[in-house]
Amino acid sequence: MSRDGNCFDPISRAGVFEFRMEAVTAIAAHAAGGQLDFDALLRDNQSMVYSIAWNYLRNQTAAEEIAQEVFLKLFENLASIESADHARFWLRRVASQRSIDRTRRHWWQREVTIEAAAEVAQRTAPTDVLASARLARLVAALPEKLRMVVILRYQEDLGPEEIAATLEVPVRKVKAHLHQALELLREKEARLRMAEASQAAAAARALETGARRNAVRD
Repeated sequence: MSRDGNCFDPISRAGVFEFRMEAVTAIAAHAAGGQLDFDALLRDNQSMVYSIAWNYLRNQTAAEEIAQEVFLKLFENLASIESADHARFWLRRVASQRSIDRTRRHWWQREVTIEAAAEVAQRTAPTDVLASARLARLVAALPEKLRMVVILRYQEDLGPEEIAATLEVPVRKVKAHLHQALELLREKEARLRMAEASQAAAAARALETGARRNAVRD
C-alpha cells in the first residue's frame, strides 16, 4: 500500500465491516464537536488499518474486528489527536499493536507454514503490494516479530525510523529484524523452488511411466 492509503478498499470485500464502521461514524457524529472530522479520518485511513491487520493475520473476520476496535479507540482519544498526520501515525501504531496482541492471545496461530498460507494468499486484493500469492505465502510464514516489520516496510512504505516509532522499539532492532526477515525469505524461496522442481520432476516421471505403459498395451 502507498502512503495515501488507497491501495484497496476493504469495504468492497467486507459488508459487515462497512456496517460496523457506519455505526462507529454515527456515534462519532453526535460527540465530535470541534474536534477533527472523525468521518474524514475513517474514510482516509480505513484501508490502511484493515490492510495492516489483514496482511498480518490473514483472517478477514479478525482483520475486521481489529479495524473496528482501532477506530473506536480513535474516537475515544479524538481530543488528543492534533492533526490528520498525527491520526494516521496513531492509527498505524494501534493497528500494528492490536494485530500483534491478537496473535499472542491466539498463540497457536503465531507462525503459518508455507503450505497453510497458500489458500489465504489467494484472497488478497490484486492491487496489494503483498498480493502475489507466492510472496504472500512466504511473508505469512515469517515469525510474528519479523512479519510486522516486513509489512510496515514494504506494504506501508515506512523507513526503519518510522517503523521503530510505530512499534516503539529501537531502530537497530528494526534493521536487525529486516535483515533477518530478508534472509529467511530468501531461504524459504529457495526451499519452495526446490519443492516445486521436485514436484515437476515427479510429475514428468509419472507422465513418462504412463506413456510407456500405454505403449506396451498398444
